Amino acid sequence: MTDNTDKILTQLPARLKEARQGQGLSLDAVAKLSGVSRSMVSQIERGESSPTIATLWNLTRALQVDFAGLLDAAPGEPQIEVLRSAAVPTISNLGDGCRIRILSPPEEAGHHEVYELLIAEGGVLDSAPHTRGAREHLSVFEGAVEVTSGSGTERLQAGDTARYAADVPHAIRATEGPVRAFLVVQDA
Repeated sequence: MTDNTDKILTQLPARLKEARQGQGLSLDAVAKLSGVSRSMVSQIERGESSPTIATLWNLTRALQVDFAGLLDAAPGEPQIEVLRSAAVPTISNLGDGCRIRILSPPEEAGHHEVYELLIAEGGVLDSAPHTRGAREHLSVFEGAVEVTSGSGTERLQAGDTARYAADVPHAIRATEGPVRAFLVVQDA
């Protein structure tokens, strides 16, 4: 075996245990979810038994962890993903006078979306209803807006935050100067 293989096998028990504990699962719960016996899960976590590929696959699926990532050599330092300003995806064809910078990762689309809104004075982001139960959280940093959700309307100044239903027609209109705001969309 190579040194790298030995290192992976040495770290595997701790990684499986961390994944289980990180989700607040007991050995019994993992056994039920994976179909691997409780005693085998315990032996693997203690490093007393090496799992087969099939057993490891069942455990990673039950723990909802990435199979390949579990076997990769552990990074020495925490990983930081940086997306420089010029590389942030931007949408300019929604609404009138709006530019939307997408700050959330693509895998969060439809669940928890984060945007920076840049709206010219008089511009408007007019949105059709999102999925049932969707909500938006809007914080204004510069300018002033009028927010409409269904039949309700509120005015927000810099520093204000509004939370409102997004499963009805809703709109954000810049009323005083250009607007810079932060928008979180939940369960779009």
